[in-house]
Parts: sequence; C-alpha cells; structure tokens
Amino acid sequence: MRVAFGRPKIYAIVETGSKQYRVTPGQTIDVERLGAAEGATVELDRVLLIGDGDRVTVGTPTVDGAKVVATSKGEEKGRKIIVFKYKSKVRYHRKKGHRQLHTTLVIDKIVGPEAAEGEPAKKVRRRKKEVIESGA
Repeated sequence: MRVAFGRPKIYAIVETGSKQYRVTPGQTIDVERLGAAEGATVELDRVLLIGDGDRVTVGTPTVDGAKVVATSKGEEKGRKIIVFKYKSKVRYHRKKGHRQLHTTLVIDKIVGPEAAEGEPAKKVRRRKKEVIESGA
C-alpha cells in the first residue's frame, strides 16, 4: 500500500484515443487530440479501473458512474516522424514527414462510483389517469 501525505493514493486507468493511461491527481499527460480549448474542463468517462489504497474496482468493461476530471493545457505537436518509401531498381522514392497533434491534460480529481450512488435518484412522477364522464 502506497501512502502519500497520510492517506491512500488513488489512481485510475482511463481510455481515450484508443489508448489506456494510468493517472493520478496532479499528473500531466499527453493524449490524442481532443479539441478542447486551453483551460477547459474535460471529463474522461471511460474509466476501466480505480485503485484506492487496498480497494480495487474493475469495470466490465468500464466502471459505472466513475469519471476523471482534467483541465486542458492546450494542444501541441509531437516529434516529427519521417515516412520514407523506396523501391529498388525502379527509381521510386517518396519522403514525407508527420507531426501528430496532442492535447496536454492535468488530472484534477478522480470521481469513484460511490460518489454517483450518493446522489439522490430523481423520482419519476406517474401521470394520473383522468376519468372521462362518458366512461371511455
């Protein structure tokens, strides 16, 4: 059990951009481009696992009601990748470069499934049936 500042450390595994990331509050990660403006709040709701001290909650495939709240720090380009195609003896070659866009996120908090259960459920009001004098 890892302890930070006298309390158990919470972590989560989230999926975004078809990749999985292990995140903790305060951590900065680069994910595939989300299109969020700088300073905007982003909610990652595809939480696959939450670990809180000795307690681990595994989703099937996701944990219901769990989410990770993060703040966007803007977009930036990744390192350049060179794509070079070549065929021998036919004088064919093509050189291309590519820089992938990434969004930088700072993880604010991890909201577990018990937080969603603690909210009172909204009661559904049933419509009263009106009786028509004709009996229909």
